[in-house]
Amino acid sequence: MSDTPAGAAASASSSLGDSLVNDWDARDDLPPADWGRPRGPRRVATVWLFALFLMALAFGNAWLSDALDGDAFLAWATIFTAISLQALPFLVFGVALSAALTAFVPASFYQRVFPRNAAAAVPVAGLAGAVLPGCECASVPVANGLMRRGVAPAAALTFLLAAPAINPVVLVATAVAFAGQPEMVAARFAASLGAAVVVGWVWARFGRTDWIRAPRTHHDPGAPRWRVFQESMTHDLMHAGGFLVVGALAAATLNVIVPREWVSAVADRPVVSVLVLALLAILLSICSEADAFVAISLTEFSPTAKLAFLVVGPMVDLKLIALQAGTFGWAFVRRFVPLTLGVALVFTFVIGGILL
Repeated sequence: MSDTPAGAAASASSSLGDSLVNDWDARDDLPPADWGRPRGPRRVATVWLFALFLMALAFGNAWLSDALDGDAFLAWATIFTAISLQALPFLVFGVALSAALTAFVPASFYQRVFPRNAAAAVPVAGLAGAVLPGCECASVPVANGLMRRGVAPAAALTFLLAAPAINPVVLVATAVAFAGQPEMVAARFAASLGAAVVVGWVWARFGRTDWIRAPRTHHDPGAPRWRVFQESMTHDLMHAGGFLVVGALAAATLNVIVPREWVSAVADRPVVSVLVLALLAILLSICSEADAFVAISLTEFSPTAKLAFLVVGPMVDLKLIALQAGTFGWAFVRRFVPLTLGVALVFTFVIGGILL
């Protein structure tokens, strides 16, 4: 019989990983809850960076204001300001609603409202988009909040696409812009809802969880609800606001660079004109509450081409792509945007051919 104690023999035959696991509960030197987090005064650094940015703007205005007075630059500045100011209220609304969903609505509520099966939840989410007034900027944070509460990604993405295009404010604005043309309102509703639902079904069938950046929790799970609301809203607003500015910068630049004559030159070509107005909707990045008034002004284009402008714009535009990339990641955007654009164009041709 060996004189080696049984415990020592067990230790000798076990691996280092096994020994760590076996007495993990007995250890009292585990890392604290905030281990690995940065300890610097991040908010103070952010304030200083913002102050330097304001100083740079002030000096730039003093030194360059006389040089930057050309018509192209003034048009660029006007478009950038208009897109940013037009989208900001709806972005704030969407972020506030997303924070409220995170803080005050229990996960059990969504389990009762949305079917457990993702394919069945997709049309429910699409119809739910008709209830929320807001533009595409609001739909991104709301969809992110739905995912945080356990809603299937396919259903949340269907809501993201449907809400900006079929909500009551957008449909009323479309009816006012296209006065005496109720078929345009019906076509916009049918094409937008159909495209959103089909995209949701395709994502439910083929989408993978690792294509979407997991929604992050930016608060203590045990914190009071109002604190959760405040912290979620602050983080999401600062995060999404930056990508909104990036999208507005890109849209304003392309608005100035692309001559309008190029667009008008293809108005009499049926298929090409649809594709051109779809591309124009992506570049202009007009809020869905106002896009109908722009579409009605494009008198040289066919009704189906105008429908493409109304269907594609709220689903795929530059500021929306930037917001989606900031929220869900570029791996998501590379797959979701082409899918959405393709399905939206198919429904535009089909519904336009039937109703218009």
